Amino acid sequence: MNKRVYGVIGIASRMSNWNADFTGYPKTTSDGSIFGSDKALKYPMKFMWNQQGEKVLYFKSLKKQKNKKNEIDLLPRSLTERYDFLFGKADSEKEKNPSDKMDLLRNLFLAIDVKNFGATFAAKGANLSITGAVQIGQGMNKYVDSRAQEQQILSPFRDDSEKQEKRGKDGEKKEARQASLGVKIVSDEAHYFYPFVINPKAYDEFVQLDVTEGYTEEDYMTFKSTALVAATSFHTNAKIGCENEFALFVETEQELYLPDLSQYIYFAKEESINMIDLQLDNLLNTLEDRIKTIEIYYNPYTLKVNHGIKKAKEYNIFTQKQI
Repeated sequence: MNKRVYGVIGIASRMSNWNADFTGYPKTTSDGSIFGSDKALKYPMKFMWNQQGEKVLYFKSLKKQKNKKNEIDLLPRSLTERYDFLFGKADSEKEKNPSDKMDLLRNLFLAIDVKNFGATFAAKGANLSITGAVQIGQGMNKYVDSRAQEQQILSPFRDDSEKQEKRGKDGEKKEARQASLGVKIVSDEAHYFYPFVINPKAYDEFVQLDVTEGYTEEDYMTFKSTALVAATSFHTNAKIGCENEFALFVETEQELYLPDLSQYIYFAKEESINMIDLQLDNLLNTLEDRIKTIEIYYNPYTLKVNHGIKKAKEYNIFTQKQI
């Protein structure tokens, strides 16, 4: 692929929790600004690829294993076990020989997540690092009035764990008699904007080693089609209100270097429809002769996008038909 791609992926979250910290609340910076990590965006993409039958290396999967009591436990696979699961133990045994690391690299590039996002692989006697052609930044929430909400949840079951047992006045243990309570934490509304850049030259060294054909146009189209729908398709309990609402793809000459485009995006909530203001006119119009295409995808039913970008074509993010 003889071009670079710069862009932004926008995720809407309504009464859901796009990316929680260890307390269960939406992730925030030290000044209280809500953001989503790159991992939160990559996971639905990897989940979608896994469902489509693609090889996804960095993805949690379980194995059955007997414990010392001869009982079956379910355990997450290690990195080595996940690799063996995808590529087979025959290759695994061969790659224990340090002289056969080229085969290991070839297999790594067959994993669609590695081909896009790179990898750090410290297993099988190897210590490999692949800088991904696709780099995704942190997604900042641009809706300033976003608030976290706590919802009390009543479980239909009594908690019979030992920590819930109480002692009566006579010292005798008393079992919990009430159904347990839980808490679900969501954002009332948040709008995350993730910057990304695709640099196909990141794999030039590996192309010279003959372990990959490099990052191709087909790889880019696979990433693009998944990036436009992965959040919308990922319906877990916490993510049911999350969806793709915006995306910007700017394809440029290989030697054109652009800044993080998400910093020029502003979101405002209005009465009838929300508004995204793209303050990119001066930057992109000035470089028009070095830009190949500009595509803007958005949800036209909830959003209005303001811009004056000359080369831009607009598309419905759901139908992907030009507006």
